[in-house]
Amino acid sequence: MSAHDPDAPSEAAPRALSASAQKVQDALRAQGLNLRVIELAVPVRTAADAAREVGCEVAQIVKSLIFRASRTDRGVLVLTSGVNRVNESRIAEMLGEPIERANPEFVRERTGFAIGGVPPVAHVTPFVIFIDEDLLGHESLWAAAGHPNSLFRLSPADLTRLASGTVTKVT
Repeated sequence: MSAHDPDAPSEAAPRALSASAQKVQDALRAQGLNLRVIELAVPVRTAADAAREVGCEVAQIVKSLIFRASRTDRGVLVLTSGVNRVNESRIAEMLGEPIERANPEFVRERTGFAIGGVPPVAHVTPFVIFIDEDLLGHESLWAAAGHPNSLFRLSPADLTRLASGTVTKVT
């Protein structure tokens, strides 16, 4: 593990979470999950940054990618492994309509969070959700927790329970 091991004992009292991270922590507790949101001293806006800071493989990072369905304006959330690129044509085919990358305003309006910190839970509006089947092959995963500096560790089973999406090949 890296020097930023979130499970390492800390001599200092934990600091309060940012409002966005606390919203995610509250949502996790409301789901009955004893998962802990952590906030790092540095932003982890990329999967590689996050993996380096928590000491895991990039493949264990859950990327939250937001798309907009072109005809219906529905929000589409793809939760994918940090090493994968989403095949947008495949997602559009499964959705039954074209998709486009969502702009920052759409992301904030629909999720309540800024790009770089979008968690798999606690969104303002419901999403059509696709979960990358590659994520299920890991013992543990790390997902964004509402703020570019915040993450939480969870199991693949926790992810599928929280996100309630369709598990599929997204690459």
